[in-house]
Amino acid sequence: MPDDVAAARAAAEEESVFSHPPVDPDAIATYGDHPDQVIDFYAPRGESTPGDQVPLVVVLHGGAWRTPYDRRHVTPFADFLARRGFAVANVEYRRGAEAGDGSGDAGAVGGPVAGRWPDTFDDIAAALDALPALVRETLPQADPRRTVLTGHSAGGHLALWAAARHVLPADSSWRTDRPAPLRGVVALAPIADFTVAVKLDVCGGAARQLLGGAVEFAERQPYADPALLLPTGIATTLVQGRADDVVPQAVAESYADAAAKAGEMVGLTLLEEVGHFPLIDPAADACAVVVEEIAQLAW
Repeated sequence: MPDDVAAARAAAEEESVFSHPPVDPDAIATYGDHPDQVIDFYAPRGESTPGDQVPLVVVLHGGAWRTPYDRRHVTPFADFLARRGFAVANVEYRRGAEAGDGSGDAGAVGGPVAGRWPDTFDDIAAALDALPALVRETLPQADPRRTVLTGHSAGGHLALWAAARHVLPADSSWRTDRPAPLRGVVALAPIADFTVAVKLDVCGGAARQLLGGAVEFAERQPYADPALLLPTGIATTLVQGRADDVVPQAVAESYADAAAKAGEMVGLTLLEEVGHFPLIDPAADACAVVVEEIAQLAW
């Protein structure tokens, strides 16, 4: 496909996903004192019998772990899931600081840096640890025994990482003594292999920024890179657009290859003529494919 045509399609996909108005949650709960330590809850829509419980989908939004991209842009996707009968928890977490505020290196183009070490990881661990109790209090329709974790782009990385906490290095404060009680993970165009992501300069070097910069990268990568945290023993599917020029297909393929070498089979669903954003765009056919992948694990 000519570059100008591909660029036009990518621009149209991005415009579409951000054209949906945010959808307010049914409830909000906190898992810490910071303003970003919150979880939005969406009750399942549609017909149900009183007392029935439905699977819970935990959503981790993307945005290269950078401040401008918060959970609001993925609320239409959360609502889309709720309208298909799922209970949904949409997790917020601390992201990169604005350049010049003293909290990290400047971004690739002078913008916000990608993530905060260790705050971003602290938040994901704390949110997932707090979630069972918050769900019981806030969303009684949800069945925590049927939980699927999903995330898009940087959120896909965080979903894979959260499912791998039991195989973190022994000295990690985030390590758990047993696997997370998940039916599975559906990672959408995830930044799943940091070595490949850095080589391809994904999101302007976001993976390197997330770990604190070039000096810290090698030291922290074993604690943060999903491709090094295998096997997990948790059912995992990656959904990836072949036309994705934000997080290229090679990143997901490298993670799937690493999983296979570790003795674990990871599903990889490749969608033709699909870029980065349709996976979370309720107006796109690709989003329906994502919901089906989640349903196959959840129900």
